[in-house]
Amino acid sequence: MAEKQLRRSLSVLPMSTVMTLTGLTARQIRYYESQALVHPVRNEGNRRRYSLQDVDRLLEVKDGLASGMDFATLRRLFNQSAQIRKQTTTSLSDQQARQYLEPEMQQLAGMKPPVPGLWRHL
Repeated sequence: MAEKQLRRSLSVLPMSTVMTLTGLTARQIRYYESQALVHPVRNEGNRRRYSLQDVDRLLEVKDGLASGMDFATLRRLFNQSAQIRKQTTTSLSDQQARQYLEPEMQQLAGMKPPVPGLWRHL
């Protein structure tokens, strides 16, 4: 499992590949970077290099914006999920994390009423 996470975190993908994988323009990707939603690594030629985790994050941003979320909400969700990962002693699978975050994301998008104490059970 650690090998898989290590490989997913390697920043080797150029902008053109990320554009193809996400369906976003270079301008959109750079804008999301300026909004601190994604953090590509720069190589020695100062070109951006993205990891598969960055691609996943960009797709989450794209989906969140399509559902009506704003950048502040997305940043808050990403920060909360990072805090949960740090606090959790056992690792959560992607599916488990999505199950935990889905009710709040739906609530923030105006699709559901607020869920009291959502984060208490984590």
